[in-house]
Amino acid sequence: MTIELIRGVLGWCSVINFGLFALSCLIMKLGHKFVYKMHGQWYDLPEEKVAGTLYSVMAWYKISILMFNVVPYIAFCIITK
Repeated sequence: MTIELIRGVLGWCSVINFGLFALSCLIMKLGHKFVYKMHGQWYDLPEEKVAGTLYSVMAWYKISILMFNVVPYIAFCIITK
């Protein structure tokens, strides 16, 4: 495997993950009642708890994308210049 291949894979992983992140944010914003209804029934949680938990999950997902996709991609871009 070459550095260029790894850089390309990390770049596309970043694009795909940010796309999924944006889609998830959109679903949570536009379909808030549906998301709450679905998760509230499964786990018998109040709406505030569901919203807080989903917010935390999305925050960790965003941090993970940055740490495991974007930062290594930038590092590979720097060392190949």
